[in-house]
Amino acid sequence: MDAVKRYFRSPSAIVGLFLLLIVVAMAASAGWLYPNDPLSLAGRPLVWPFANPRFPLGTDNSGRDIAAQIFYGARISLLIGGVATLIAVVIGVLIGAFAGFYGGKVDTILMRITEAFQTLPNFVLLLVLVAVFGSTLTTVTIAVGIVSWPAPARLTRAEFMSLRSREFVQAGRTLGMKDIQLILGEILPNALPPVIVYASVVMAVSILLESALAFLRLSDPNVASWGNLIGLGRDVLRVQWYVSAIPGIAILLTVLAVSLVGQGLNDALNPRLKSR
Repeated sequence: MDAVKRYFRSPSAIVGLFLLLIVVAMAASAGWLYPNDPLSLAGRPLVWPFANPRFPLGTDNSGRDIAAQIFYGARISLLIGGVATLIAVVIGVLIGAFAGFYGGKVDTILMRITEAFQTLPNFVLLLVLVAVFGSTLTTVTIAVGIVSWPAPARLTRAEFMSLRSREFVQAGRTLGMKDIQLILGEILPNALPPVIVYASVVMAVSILLESALAFLRLSDPNVASWGNLIGLGRDVLRVQWYVSAIPGIAILLTVLAVSLVGQGLNDALNPRLKSR
């Protein structure tokens, strides 16, 4: 309860939560408000926003309803951001936990693997994975998660290295607890708060990475995503700029919301800030 109170003391955290709830509500209500396929033709191409009551946000190059794509795109962005973050955090926590707990050769080997993944920029490695394994929604989501795990791994490793010599760990060893019990039952719960906070950063970056892929037309073209809509609007950017601007604003607000929520979680869970 104290953490919740600390969270709601921050106006920016409340704003972030409010914006995120709006995006979640859009994703949840998409099928109810727009029961038809969002990629089906709905009217004349390139109708400006508010020019036709049927299309409050206008239509794209092919005559598809932009509002429907925005609502369904919220589902895609949250799905990719959430699943990719889960993949990245699970891989990162496992590697970081074993590296930080055992140290020595185990730490050296695992950190060399981590550094090998960090040799290439995330987006370049993502392009390679998509080029090799395809650009379906599942492939893109897994690929985004795979390129995003090194940072959580390093953070988890640092937390484990600072906690592994604490008194409660030594007491567990004295009681005969196995290593896996110490890792999962004793150290990991104490190391998770900063990882959970950083997960918001991973989620925001995951949404941006998928949008960048879609803008380059390397993401799944069979789903209504914000990035696909931005890429489609690139061809008419000088005249009908709204086709790219509207999904761009949606991405901006969603990433901002996730970042503000993450900052609020940091203020609520950071032990250094609890006394303030």
